[in-house]
Amino acid sequence: MSLSMNQSIMHCNKSDDFKYPLYSGVFSLVFILGFFFNMLAVYIFGCTLKLRNETTTYMINLVLSDSLFVLSLPFRIVYFITRNWTFGSVLCKISVALFYTNMYGSILFLTCISMDRFLAIVHPFRSQTLRTKRNAKLACCAVWVMVLSGSIPTGFLLDTTSPNSSTNYCFENYSRKQWKAELSKVVVFIETVGFIIPLMVNVFCSVMVLRTLSKPQALNRGGSLNKRKILRMIIVHLLIFCFCFIPYNVNLIFYAMVRSNILTGCNAEDVVRTIYPIALCIAVTNCCFDPVIYYFTSETIQSSIKRKSTVWHKGAKLFDRLQMDSSQSSPITTPKHLTLTTERTKVFDSESTI
Repeated sequence: MSLSMNQSIMHCNKSDDFKYPLYSGVFSLVFILGFFFNMLAVYIFGCTLKLRNETTTYMINLVLSDSLFVLSLPFRIVYFITRNWTFGSVLCKISVALFYTNMYGSILFLTCISMDRFLAIVHPFRSQTLRTKRNAKLACCAVWVMVLSGSIPTGFLLDTTSPNSSTNYCFENYSRKQWKAELSKVVVFIETVGFIIPLMVNVFCSVMVLRTLSKPQALNRGGSLNKRKILRMIIVHLLIFCFCFIPYNVNLIFYAMVRSNILTGCNAEDVVRTIYPIALCIAVTNCCFDPVIYYFTSETIQSSIKRKSTVWHKGAKLFDRLQMDSSQSSPITTPKHLTLTTERTKVFDSESTI
């Protein structure tokens, strides 16, 4: 969503039209990569993984959130190219709601994964009754309720019409009256529940996990903890979380203050208007980076991908060998294909069903 102030504040007339080619280019790239990675994630979760646990429950919901947002991107791309929304008011409102659903749904589901890792490593025995698939599903339901209670009002409060103009806007052009009456309250809610609290929880959980890993006895707990892998997991998680979400949400706070007249002056407005498109482009890349978190967080997914790659590699090599043997064999030995085909089938059937 882009919140333009071109018409609402006439005395600060610095143009931010650079955002349109920026949005169309970045969103197109995000759509291509996000569609590929999330369809791959859907395939892995739906067809490859047989073992489902608490972490994969959060990941499946995160995939759903990312996929819905990615599928809405073509409408945004067309709008940013033509600068006119031609798909109707309802679809605009749905698209805006999907943006916030993805943004804060991703933050909260990643926070759930971080908390699950904290319980598993810091309190492995006491948390056994908490870390269940049933509780994970309840947590996901709570996340969806919180996210939708913020994203739906935001989307459906948007007015896509503009006086004295035939242009239909979407993702932008909130009036100053809307900001004072409703949107500033929505921003306070989504920033508190959807960003500040989850950020504090993520930092706390990561610090506690690192403290636990610094103790020598932690390496032998359960015989399965691998310090290097967990450290890498935490670093990847925090880097993606901070890179994608901090710039946008910090700037959104100041943006709301400018639009609500808490901060005044053209300099403040110019800064937030310049940073906003860049921060937004960074934020939408989260649907491309989330599959990286899936890989580093779940050993089950790592094993599945490695086994799948190994099986296909062996299958390709065996297929090449069959072709060579076939070209060198005499017509009398051609029935050997039946035996070799059976052997090839056995290689694929030996794949793990994890």
